[in-house]
Amino acid sequence: MPTTKEIEQFLFSAAPKELAMSWDNVGLLVGQTEQEVARVLVALDITEEVVEEAIASGASLIVAHHPVMNCKWHAVQNVRDDTPQGRVLTKLIQNRIGAICMHTNLDIAQGGVNDILARALQLENPQPLGEDGCGRHGMLRVEMPLEEYLALVYKTLHCSGMRYVSAGRPVHHVAVGGGACWDYYRDALEAGCDTFVTSDLGYHDFLDAKAAGLNVIDAGHYPTEDLVCPYIVSLLQAQYPTLPVVKSAVHREVFQYFTL
Repeated sequence: MPTTKEIEQFLFSAAPKELAMSWDNVGLLVGQTEQEVARVLVALDITEEVVEEAIASGASLIVAHHPVMNCKWHAVQNVRDDTPQGRVLTKLIQNRIGAICMHTNLDIAQGGVNDILARALQLENPQPLGEDGCGRHGMLRVEMPLEEYLALVYKTLHCSGMRYVSAGRPVHHVAVGGGACWDYYRDALEAGCDTFVTSDLGYHDFLDAKAAGLNVIDAGHYPTEDLVCPYIVSLLQAQYPTLPVVKSAVHREVFQYFTL
């Protein structure tokens, strides 16, 4: 059986640590480096429900996209069982379950989050977007009305709902950014894109997009990134054929859209 350290190094060979942004926290964040791994659970996030699933299934390692702890947005000052993050960390440690997280390095890496998203949304020959190459942009084979592309995105990503703004342009040259990538909208404009698919936009972001002549589709953080989980599963299964690797069955989009 491979060790957690061996699996970490293999994942870094696919998504090098050096690609991660300076503020990010990637790699083996919880666990023992030399512990042998008998089963792997893959999820976008390491929630309490995912940890309970790992315990119940006998998984000794969780591989996730989002870091289980990251000092940029959630500083770890203590590990207590009366806080949500503390409960997650405590359960991981008590049950000897490792946590490997591949975040912005997997966003940027060739074949990673944004290449998968670009292919899913039918971009041909996608190219890096932005100075750090995190997003992607490319052409659709055939130009289509925005309403038709909205339906394609919705069905492909299994969205429970979407927000969008129309700049009155058909869709042909598309930029994509899994998760919260609105910072790259000027890069999308400079690349000549007419449409940007990403998530987590604010009210004024939609106003700015429309004024700039850019169609924007906010397809949700979870739907634009969860596509990477099957990729991680297949990557690990190919490298370790006898190691059971499964995608979480309990982790879902955290919110739904209410309509009448």
